[in-house]
Amino acid sequence: MSPTAAPASPLAGRPVETTRSWKLPIGYAVFTVLALVLFALLPRTGTTTFRLANAGDFFALPDVPLPAVGTGIVVVVLLAILTVYALIETRSLRRVPIWVTAVFAVVFVVGFLTWAAAGKALPIPGLLLGALSLSVPLVFGALGGVISERVGVVNIAIEGQFLAGAFSSAMVASITGSPWVGLVAALVAGMLVSFILAAFSIKYLVDQVIVGVVINAFISGLTGFLYSQVLSPNETTLNIGVRFPIIPIPVLHQIPVIGPVFFEQRVTVYLAYVAVAVVTFGLFKTRWGLRLRAVGEHPQAADTVGIDVTSTRFWNVSLAGAIAGLGGAYFTLDAVGPFTKDMTAGAGYIALAAVIFGRWDPIKATLAALLFGFASNLQNTLGAINSPVPSEFLLMLPYVVTIFAVAGLVGQSRGPAASGKPYIKS
Repeated sequence: MSPTAAPASPLAGRPVETTRSWKLPIGYAVFTVLALVLFALLPRTGTTTFRLANAGDFFALPDVPLPAVGTGIVVVVLLAILTVYALIETRSLRRVPIWVTAVFAVVFVVGFLTWAAAGKALPIPGLLLGALSLSVPLVFGALGGVISERVGVVNIAIEGQFLAGAFSSAMVASITGSPWVGLVAALVAGMLVSFILAAFSIKYLVDQVIVGVVINAFISGLTGFLYSQVLSPNETTLNIGVRFPIIPIPVLHQIPVIGPVFFEQRVTVYLAYVAVAVVTFGLFKTRWGLRLRAVGEHPQAADTVGIDVTSTRFWNVSLAGAIAGLGGAYFTLDAVGPFTKDMTAGAGYIALAAVIFGRWDPIKATLAALLFGFASNLQNTLGAINSPVPSEFLLMLPYVVTIFAVAGLVGQSRGPAASGKPYIKS
């Protein structure tokens, strides 16, 4: 009897989970039910017009009208199909592909925008531009958080690094008249704040979370005091709001929709693009990144092969603070201008949430920051067109997304093994 080939496994070629987690399909189901309630049980009549054209484009894209009721029904059906698919995959111990989650999110957002702006026109370039503007400081903060946690130190002090960077850049740029000098001052200020975090958490083994919270409170009080006692009485000389000019990238800024959003910006936004690329490449393709990740995962093993764990942690936490300081500079050298008390408004904590949501990966953390920025900007855009959706509900969105991320509904979130743990050399 000739041997026969074994039948191919139905799981061949697909990632197989060793344990079954229902978190993702449950999350899909929650949003599907929410869509059903909004779009079917609380429908809004009218047509939403998505405006894609912008002055200066190579060519004007036509408006896209979508009927609120019909679009809502289609969206609910599509979300239900994706939810069933996720249930089947999870039941079969197969991992739900990331593109399914991306499609699910896009479909839900299109349905929500169509429902919320029924009977109105929605300028998509303006919506995306505002989302990017709110995301840029979060991107810098998230990159700093990724570097710090990858090396083993939880960076709760991102908010303090933002404030220090914003204050220093505003004052130094006002004194010198140069936003470039202000940018350097923000780098130095963010690094100095991270020195405090590094000294107490690495050298003196103080709890990293407690140190971070105390630093945030200290920097908030210090910058608030200096603002009221120094900047405010001397606004014409120390807080005039020097900003970078807008620099359109030739040709690219004329691409419809994405051109004016991504390629007609100030220097700090372009620096964010560069920072994401450099940190991603450095973290996964260089010797520096390998050492950094080794220290964050298994410091004992890293020490055994000759890596100075304490020095590696200290200088990389300092680097993380410098990058976060750039996020603070964005507030004064790009978005707002003059420094105001507590102007970062808790953005550092949202950046920390982006680190968790992005699973300690620079690209994913950047996408998470963009998502939070988009959610934050929705209340501005929908408020401008007099949407009936309460602005308070929209302000909750970034934090609701954070809760879902921490709860693990986007998948298992496991940080570096030695993150938050002090290293004592034996």
